[in-house]
Amino acid sequence: MSSAPHVYFEVAVAVTVFLLAGRFFEARAKRRAGDALRALLALGARSATVLRDGEEVVIEAALITVGDLIVVRPGEIIAADGIVQEGESTIDASMLTGESVPVDVATGSKVTGTTVNLSGRLIVKARRVGADSTFAQMTKLVRDAQSTKAPVQRLADRVSSVFVPTVIAISLLTFAGWYIVGDNVDRVADAFTAAVAVLIIACPCALGLATPTALMVGSGRAAQMGIVIKGVDVLQSTRRIDTVVFDKTGTITTGVMQLVDVICASGVERSEILGYAGALEHASEHPVAKAIALAARTELGSLAAVGHFESIAGMGTVGVVNGKRVMVGGEPLFEKQLTIVSKEMREALHTARNSGNTAVLVAYDGAAKGVCVIADQPKQHSAEAISDLRNLGLRSVLLTGDNRATAVAVAELVGIDTDEQHVIAGVLPAEKVRVVADLQQRGYAVAMVGDGVNDAAALAQADVGIAMGTGTDVAMNASDLTIVSGDLRLVSDAILLSRATLRTISANVFWAFAYNAAAIPLAALGYMNPMWAGLAMAFSSVFVVTNSLRLRTAKLTPRTAFVHATR
Repeated sequence: MSSAPHVYFEVAVAVTVFLLAGRFFEARAKRRAGDALRALLALGARSATVLRDGEEVVIEAALITVGDLIVVRPGEIIAADGIVQEGESTIDASMLTGESVPVDVATGSKVTGTTVNLSGRLIVKARRVGADSTFAQMTKLVRDAQSTKAPVQRLADRVSSVFVPTVIAISLLTFAGWYIVGDNVDRVADAFTAAVAVLIIACPCALGLATPTALMVGSGRAAQMGIVIKGVDVLQSTRRIDTVVFDKTGTITTGVMQLVDVICASGVERSEILGYAGALEHASEHPVAKAIALAARTELGSLAAVGHFESIAGMGTVGVVNGKRVMVGGEPLFEKQLTIVSKEMREALHTARNSGNTAVLVAYDGAAKGVCVIADQPKQHSAEAISDLRNLGLRSVLLTGDNRATAVAVAELVGIDTDEQHVIAGVLPAEKVRVVADLQQRGYAVAMVGDGVNDAAALAQADVGIAMGTGTDVAMNASDLTIVSGDLRLVSDAILLSRATLRTISANVFWAFAYNAAAIPLAALGYMNPMWAGLAMAFSSVFVVTNSLRLRTAKLTPRTAFVHATR
C-alpha cells in the first residue's frame, strides 16, 4: 500500500488556533490599555438638578446651559464648571487633580465639573458647559493624544513599509532554494512549508503594536495623575528636557500676598499694630492691604470701623480708627504727612525689603509704631518639586518680572541656585520669550512652567510648555502639558512618565526586530513549521502589549523606588 502525501490538516488547525488565541489575548490587553480613557469618560455626571422658576427640576447634564443654577447635594457630582452662589461644603477633586485632600468651597468659589460634593448643599451657577467645560476639554485632549502618532511611531511605520515586501521576497527565495536543493520526492511540500513559515513568523504585528500601545497606556496614566497631554509627541520632547524654567508668581508661589511678620516698636504689642492696620486696610482693595486685613481678622476676629478713609495712590492709606489717625504706607506718605519714623523702624523697613519682601509702615499717635512685612509665599510643595528635579539631573531656573531681591529670596526658599544664570529677574513678558530662546540657542532643551497670560508666548517657544491648571486659559492653550492641580511635583512625574514610556517603546521595538531577526532564518532553514511559527508570532504580539501595560503600575515618583516598566 503506497503512502499518501501529507496534507497538513493539523498544521492548518493549529495555526488558526494559535492566531485566534493570540488575537484574543492581544485584544484583551489592548482594551486594558484604554481603561484610563474609559474611566475618565465615566466620571461625568449623567443628570443634574437645576432651579427653574424657583422649582428644582432634574434634567440631563448635556442640557445644562450657561447661567443655570445647579443644586448639588452631598454625594452628588457637580455637572458643570461654575461659581458657588449659595452654601458651603468640601469637594473631592481627586479625579481631576490627583489630590486626595478635599477642598473647602463657599460662596464665590469656583468649582469644576465631575468633582464630587462631600458635605453641604450647594447652588452653583454654570459658567462652562458641554464641550467648553474643563472635563470635556481634558477628555478631548486625552483622546486626541492617544490617536496621534509620535515620531518614533512614524519611524516604525516606515520600517514596516519596507519590512513587508522584504519578507515576501525572502519567502519566495526560501521556496526557490528548497525547490532547487531539496529532496526530489518532497521538495515541493518542503519548499511550500518553509515559505509559509517565513510569512507567518514575520507578520509585523508586534512591530505595529510596539509604539501605539505604550503611548496609549502612557497618556492614560498621565490623565489619571492629573496631567493632560496635548499630543503623544510631547512625551518624546519631554524626555530630552535638561532645563526647567519657572515663572514665579502663581507657579512657584501662591500668587496671593500674605502677612509674614509684624515688627513692633519698643513697648508696642503685635495685636495693637494689627488692630489699627487691619481696620484701616480692610477698607482698601490693594493686594497688600487685603493681606494685612485678612491676617488681622484671622488673629483678632472683628475689626473696628474706619472713618475719613483716604487712599493715596502709590503711597498708602489714611483714616481714623477708634478716634486715632492711622496711616499705613511707605516712606513718601510719612514724609508728606510729616510723621516721625524712628531709626529702629527705618532699619526694620529696609531689612525686610532687602530680603525680597514688601514692607509698609504703620503709624498712629503721630509716630511709626510698626512694620508689616508681606510676601508672596512659595507653594507648599515647591521646594520638594525643585529637589525632585535636581535628583533627576535637571537644572531649575527662576524667571520673573519682580526685582532681583524678591526673586533671590524666593529662590533661596525653594532651593534654586541664586546666581545670575539661575535667577533671571526684572524681565518683561516679551523678554521671557527671548530668555527661553537664548537658552535653546545655547544647546539646552527647555521646559517652561507658567500660569499667566504673560507666560503664554514663552510656553509656546519652549521645547515643552507646562501650564498650571489653576492659571489662565491662554497659558493652558499655549502649553503642551497641563497640570490640573497646579502641584509642581507633577513636573518631575511627567518627565519620569515620558522616560518610562519611551523606554517601553524602545524595548518593544527591540523585541519586535530581535524576534524577526532570530525567527526568520530558523523558518527559512526549515527548523520551524507553520504551526510553531503561528504560535511564536502570536506570542510576540501579546508580549509587546503586555509589556506596555506594565506602565500602569510603574512607580514614577523619585520619593519611592523607581520601578521602570521595562526593568
